[in-house]
Amino acid sequence: MKHGNLRDHGSSVLVAALSSAFGVLLLQVIGALTAMVRGHDIAESETLQAVLSIVAFVFLAIAVFVGAIVTTNSFSTIIAGRTRTIALLRLLGSSASAQRQVVAREGLVVGVIGSLIGAAAGTLIAMGGVRIAIASSLIPELDYAWFEPVLMLPILIVTLTTWLSSWIGSRRVLRVTPLEALGAAVESDERAGRRGRNATALTLVIVGFALLVLAVLSGLVTPLGVLVGLVGGMVSFTGIILGADRVMPPVLRLLGRMLGRAPVARLAAANAVRYPERSARTTIGLVIGVTLVVMFAVAMRSYVDLVTRSVELHGGADGWDDILTVTVVVFSALIGFSALIAAVGIAGTLSLSVHQRRRELGLLRALGFTRGQVRLMVAAEAAQYTAAAVLVGTALGVFYGWVGAQSLLGSTAGQAIVPPAIPWLVPVSVALAAAVITLAASVGPARSALRVTPVAALATD
Repeated sequence: MKHGNLRDHGSSVLVAALSSAFGVLLLQVIGALTAMVRGHDIAESETLQAVLSIVAFVFLAIAVFVGAIVTTNSFSTIIAGRTRTIALLRLLGSSASAQRQVVAREGLVVGVIGSLIGAAAGTLIAMGGVRIAIASSLIPELDYAWFEPVLMLPILIVTLTTWLSSWIGSRRVLRVTPLEALGAAVESDERAGRRGRNATALTLVIVGFALLVLAVLSGLVTPLGVLVGLVGGMVSFTGIILGADRVMPPVLRLLGRMLGRAPVARLAAANAVRYPERSARTTIGLVIGVTLVVMFAVAMRSYVDLVTRSVELHGGADGWDDILTVTVVVFSALIGFSALIAAVGIAGTLSLSVHQRRRELGLLRALGFTRGQVRLMVAAEAAQYTAAAVLVGTALGVFYGWVGAQSLLGSTAGQAIVPPAIPWLVPVSVALAAAVITLAASVGPARSALRVTPVAALATD
């Protein structure tokens, strides 16, 4: 992989590493929790072990799914910035399939490097965490196995999904024509000819939400209902991502009206919706992050409420409170890992997006915009992206989190449907964190781009 390409894929390598570390750490922690459960005299220890195993599978699937989405989004952004270069190679005789194979090979290298780094980091973190927990008398001294063959599973899955994500994300290469090498590197409006994709997105959303309803109902009978919910969540969210260029622009347009009527504000509002594909790629990473954090927070609070209800119905048991406390602490840490995956993705995508707009920013400078005005425009766009992602992500997170907890533990809580427990401090904290990440990821590259003179920026590929 060339140096420039490696720089482009820095965030993708980090996402792959975090996904692999998440999976390895998850398997290690579940093993430790299962061993600890066996050491307690809990009346329903077998049920709890089964629940832990199901939760482990669900979290691992979510980690891989999120990593795949973020990586696909990153590759799509990278390809969008390479349009003129790819078109020039096409003009010189290279085929679209050959260029796509180059991108796919880059994805394979990214997956191998990232997954190996992440596996090593996840194992070290698990070993250190267990030793600290033992020293703090939080868990007993047990014979923990750190190098089981099952740990190869996250490595293989992350490598495969990263390669597949690069292949899917590089489909844009097939649409690049040699003539684009002679034109400006401005992203085109890709809404034309998307009827099939939009129909697919709508179908996935409808089917996914139907499965989520089925998960809640089946969860009243068996904890395996959460697996139906997992499939429904992935299917529906995939549909939302496919149709993001239809979902996000109306929200961005509404928020853009709140920026005011000043020229810079109006330009920022127009830029946010001018290229729906670009807006969707920029915001979807942040939507993922907000959805994840809110979903896990709601799921964890609902999980505690449902377990408490179950204990009250079936009678308390020695050691249950300790297990519940440790489980909440452990999965709270794993939630942070998921949020970090998405945060890295949005930071990398925004940074690349602004970096690739040097020609556009140079044109604004040539038309008389000051550096301060351009920076204000970029910040206003980032504010729109943040607010839109927080609104959409919070709504999705509350719903997905409630479905997850309800479908997992509804059968043990007296077959009751419990309203979602929403820790409102979490969405507020997420909004503030998202604002900081978005501004840092966009304003920094914009400042760097503005150091280039307007003439030099306009000459940049």
